[in-house]
Amino acid sequence: MTMSFDLDGVQGALRKAWSLATASQWTASNPAAGQCNVTSLLIHDLFGGELLKTPLPAGDHFYNRIDGKRYDFTASQFDVPIAYMDLPASRADAERGATRDQLAELRAAFEKRSPGSER
Repeated sequence: MTMSFDLDGVQGALRKAWSLATASQWTASNPAAGQCNVTSLLIHDLFGGELLKTPLPAGDHFYNRIDGKRYDFTASQFDVPIAYMDLPASRADAERGATRDQLAELRAAFEKRSPGSER
C-alpha cells in the first residue's frame, strides 16, 4: 500500500478529483456517474484489497473490498440502492470501462487532493 486508508479523506478527494476527463458520463449534478471502473482501479492500486462487481441493467458496476469490508465510492450515481452480489472481478474486467488516460488523470487529481498531500 502506498498510502493509509482514511475513508472520509478518500471520499472527499475522489469527489473533487472526478471530472469529464476521468469518465465521459460525469456531470456536475452527478459527479460519480460513470466513475466506477476508474475509481475501483485507483482504489485497488493505492490500497490493495479486491475488485468486485455486481451486474446491473446498464452493465457491470465495480467497487472494492478492503480488509473484508465493501467500499462503493460511486454508489451515489444511482437513484436506487444496489443489490450487491460481490462477484470477484479481474483487473481486465474493470479496465474494459476505463482508459489508461482516465486512470492517470484520476490518480493525479486524487493525489493532489488527498489528505497529507503537500501539493
